[in-house]
Amino acid sequence: MSNSNQQVFDTVLSVNPYNDTYYIGAGNQLSVERNPQFGKKQNVISFLNTNDFITALIGVSKNIPDEDLAFVIETKVYEELALDMAIEYNIDYIEVVNEGDSKERMFHVFIVDPLVLDENFANVIANVQYIDTIVPVPLLLQMLYTHEIVQGHGAHCYIYFQQNDAFFTLFNEQQFVYTKSLKYSFNEMHERFCELLGEQIEFNDFTALLANEGLATANPEYQKYLIKLFGELFLHINDVLTYAKRAYEIETIEDIYIGSQLGAINGLDEYCQTYLGFEAKAFDFSYGFATEQYVDQIHQLMQLYARTDSEARPDINFSVYHRPPPFFQRHSGKLLAVVAASLVAAFAYPVTFWTLAYAESVHKAMLEKQYQETHNIRLTREATVNLKLAQQEEAQKLLDAENELFKQRKETLIKIHDVKVHYPMKAKIIAGLSKSLNRYKVGVSTISYSENNASKAFNFSLMAKRDTQITDLLEYLTKTHTKHFKYNVEKIYFDDNGSFYRGEMKVVLK
Repeated sequence: MSNSNQQVFDTVLSVNPYNDTYYIGAGNQLSVERNPQFGKKQNVISFLNTNDFITALIGVSKNIPDEDLAFVIETKVYEELALDMAIEYNIDYIEVVNEGDSKERMFHVFIVDPLVLDENFANVIANVQYIDTIVPVPLLLQMLYTHEIVQGHGAHCYIYFQQNDAFFTLFNEQQFVYTKSLKYSFNEMHERFCELLGEQIEFNDFTALLANEGLATANPEYQKYLIKLFGELFLHINDVLTYAKRAYEIETIEDIYIGSQLGAINGLDEYCQTYLGFEAKAFDFSYGFATEQYVDQIHQLMQLYARTDSEARPDINFSVYHRPPPFFQRHSGKLLAVVAASLVAAFAYPVTFWTLAYAESVHKAMLEKQYQETHNIRLTREATVNLKLAQQEEAQKLLDAENELFKQRKETLIKIHDVKVHYPMKAKIIAGLSKSLNRYKVGVSTISYSENNASKAFNFSLMAKRDTQITDLLEYLTKTHTKHFKYNVEKIYFDDNGSFYRGEMKVVLK
């Protein structure tokens, strides 16, 4: 049992960072670890869910030398996937086995945002300090072929449901081809089931229902909505499968394996037959571990991956939490070794001791001179930076003043525009209405204008010798001028003092 640097380990600790579960493996024994701690002889392995990384198929010219390959792939990934150049993504890749005469080498590229690693593995690092290996979850499935757990060739599909994710992975001729995160993790299933049911049930009760009874539950109401839920789920899987077959030119699928971290779910094989046209096989393999109860397949695959020689597994590792090298390979260890050797030599050979002391004094003088030069450079650069900051502050003040002047001129222009546009328009409206008023010999004592967010309106105080003049005017306006206006006269009354009929007409602009 060894890792890439051939360090020997006694145990393997597999970690699921998404539900904070740990399993310790020693020999063929595999058991839950409830109190994980750091151990020098302990190999720690974890994984990334499919919804925590991006994968793409990238082609690179065969003329690119191997030493430039990483740089070229990284450049193409940023360009073709339009990644944010401000983020330094963690990028790793595996080459596609290509037996054709293509002019390009094809690579499956995996891209991870560094913030994803920090968020997902903070608790793990707090417990065990280091993580030797972090693998994208679909690449763990390569162990099924490496150890001949799954035999035969052709295309194989793997569908696996977890609490925080569900993934679809396609292998062809025992090589990774495609993976996609499905939108039906157990958390999402629970939310959708409660939505269909119309009431909220506990998540643990929902997962217990799936694990113990599955789709054959004795509760008819639960069963009805589970059938609808898994109908939607398998329609989604069918869409993904259809796309994968078309995109990678795969005519037939040999086998489909379905499983979950809860174990087998009763009734899924019937849905697979109905919606996908295949008889599902259980994603529940024998890895050679002795366990007391069902263990999540991902944990067992991690245990198997960590025990596999580095040459026989995908060369991808997203861990940034590596343990330090052995003591005497570190700088401090090397320094201690040199000091120890120097002391031995000093006591054994006094002349050598004095020679080394003189050499150290010379070295110290050189360092002091170098320090003084560096210090002077630092002071010069600090002065330059301070000058630039002062210039920036002055420029900012000028910019703020210009912005304020621009704002004032903008407001003035808006007011001028408002006067030029709106006031002539109001005069034009009043002039048009005056023609109609004159036609029916209706006078106006006052005119007012009101405006708010809801409407704009003119108010005319009308006066006429006869009330029919006002009514005829209103009838004429409502028949001929209603495209842009709405008219309203609440009442017409006789003014004894002026011997006129009066009315308040409101003209609303539409």
